[in-house]
Amino acid sequence: MFSANEILDMAIKLEKNGETVYRNAIAKVAKPEFIALLAWMADEEVKHAAFFSNLKLELETKQVNPFIDEMSRELFDDLLGDKNFSLKEVDFALVDTADDLIAIFVEFEKDSILFYKVLEPFVEDPVAREQLKKIIEEENRHIEHLQEMVGSRELFTFIPDE
Repeated sequence: MFSANEILDMAIKLEKNGETVYRNAIAKVAKPEFIALLAWMADEEVKHAAFFSNLKLELETKQVNPFIDEMSRELFDDLLGDKNFSLKEVDFALVDTADDLIAIFVEFEKDSILFYKVLEPFVEDPVAREQLKKIIEEENRHIEHLQEMVGSRELFTFIPDE
C-alpha cells in the first residue's frame, strides 16, 4: 500500500530529479537561449517540489489523508504502467543531438503529467487541487518550449564527463 506521504515523496523526488538533470544538462549546452530554458525549467521543478513538500506538511499537520486511507500498489501500478519517472538512467554521454536530448526531456515531462493526473483525484483540498492543475499546465508548457527547440543547430558542446 502507498500512504499519502509515500505518494507525495514520489512527487517530490520526481521534481528534484528533473531539477538535477536540467541543471546538469546546462553544462553541455552552448546556445544561450537553451541554457536559459533549462535554467527556467530547473527553477520550475524547484517550485513544484516546494508545492508537494508544503502539501505533505499540511497533511501531516492536519493529520488528514486525502488519498483514501491508503492506495494499493497494484492500483497505482496499473494506472502508471511501467513508467519509472527518473532520468537517472540516461547516459548523457551517449546523447548525440539536441533533438535526442529534447526527446528525453519531453518524455520526462509527459511522465510527470501522467503521475500528477493520477494523483489529482485524491487531492481533496480545492486550493491544492487547483495548484496541482496549474502544475500540470506548467508541465505542458515545458513540453511546448522544448518542442520549439527541435531542429535547432549548435545547441550543444558535449563536454565529456570526468
